Amino acid sequence: MAFANDPHSDAPRAARPRKTHDASEAHLTHMLQLRVYYEDTDAAGMVYHANYLKFAERGRSDMLRSLGFGHRRLAHESGVGFAVRRCSVEYLAPARLEDELTVETSLTGIGAATLDLRQQVRRGSELLADLTIVVACIGRDGRPRRLPSALRAALAGQRAP
Repeated sequence: MAFANDPHSDAPRAARPRKTHDASEAHLTHMLQLRVYYEDTDAAGMVYHANYLKFAERGRSDMLRSLGFGHRRLAHESGVGFAVRRCSVEYLAPARLEDELTVETSLTGIGAATLDLRQQVRRGSELLADLTIVVACIGRDGRPRRLPSALRAALAGQRAP
């Protein structure tokens, strides 16, 4: 998949309505398995709340990598990266030392310069944390950029142009 012909143009201003399509058509869901290490826990032996954000970041990064769009490649070939624009977390139950967890990442929407995601951290079938995340595609200058067309096509379950 190539990033040729990506114009790197600015994303629409926030005042304009955001056009998204329902990403459920792509059926894009990624699963990441991980284990809770001592460094992930607090004094009570539970995963520290901020570490769920790290787990979610790993899930998003692995999802992109599984599609052939690792962060290094995106930065090198398209000059873009991602920044979290909005994050909401509902903590339902604690994870503990040596638990085996699954981070499920589902694409719920694609905007001109944003991805809407739902991420769930589970221990077996038990839901521990439920996250709703919006990430923005940004250029090296930190300003919003349109998603590279090849990445958009891969996320939408289509072939790259």
